Amino acid sequence: MTDHARAPGPAPAARVRLDRALARLAVTFRGMTARADEGQCDCHWGSPQELALLKLPGTDLDPDLLHRTWSTTDWRDHGAVLRRVLPQFARELAGGLGAYAWDVDRVGNSFHSGAWQQWPAPQSAAVREFLHAWWAHTLLTPDPAVPAPQVLQMCTEASGAIGPWLADWESLRDPVADQHLADTVDTWERDLLCHALPWTTWVFTSESDEETEAVRTELTDWLASRAPARLRAHGAPEEVLHTVRLLGLDGADRWNDPHWPYAPDGTRLTAP
Repeated sequence: MTDHARAPGPAPAARVRLDRALARLAVTFRGMTARADEGQCDCHWGSPQELALLKLPGTDLDPDLLHRTWSTTDWRDHGAVLRRVLPQFARELAGGLGAYAWDVDRVGNSFHSGAWQQWPAPQSAAVREFLHAWWAHTLLTPDPAVPAPQVLQMCTEASGAIGPWLADWESLRDPVADQHLADTVDTWERDLLCHALPWTTWVFTSESDEETEAVRTELTDWLASRAPARLRAHGAPEEVLHTVRLLGLDGADRWNDPHWPYAPDGTRLTAP
């Protein structure tokens, strides 16, 4: 990870916005339950008693049951199950998912499977505001509970588009957001330079390779056009600046550039 002085904490307005978004979810989804006929495999998911809890409103689930609930996507009505747990799930996300942080890559797919954008307008608006508030808070927090690259991945997977989240990043001109930009380029360097989406997608691959490529292209084009001046002004390391410059080159121009960092066998020519 790149090394740069970090601000002491998140902007207070971003924390207030996130808290309000969480409170809005709690009000909007109060009293929601899974369908009365919802079922699940006893031996792989959990007991009938645990399933019954999803059909009762207003009671928080223990962390293990919450994880099993949101990470399972073969519900008869995943949207209803997601609405049942969403206020607690969102609080857990904002806090980093605790012991289940290892499964954070599947969060976006859970939202996507719930088809939240098709819910009634007050519900979809509450989810959208939470995602944007969580993303903004992440970008303005020096050491967020979930790293910025993973939150960008989750929001992209949840919404099926990367553009709105890049637009948020564009609008947040702050040293902390700039440092997250440098760290993200550093983290995703190899995949970005090798024309790969820098995360394992649970959403786009299942629909079409063209959608995966469109997301990768939009991310790469944004970094190549928007990031260089911002990173230079921030004082990002030279290798990060060369990465975003190389993203603007195609084919042999990229591979033959004197700052191309990889040998033909894939080993790195220069220290990261």
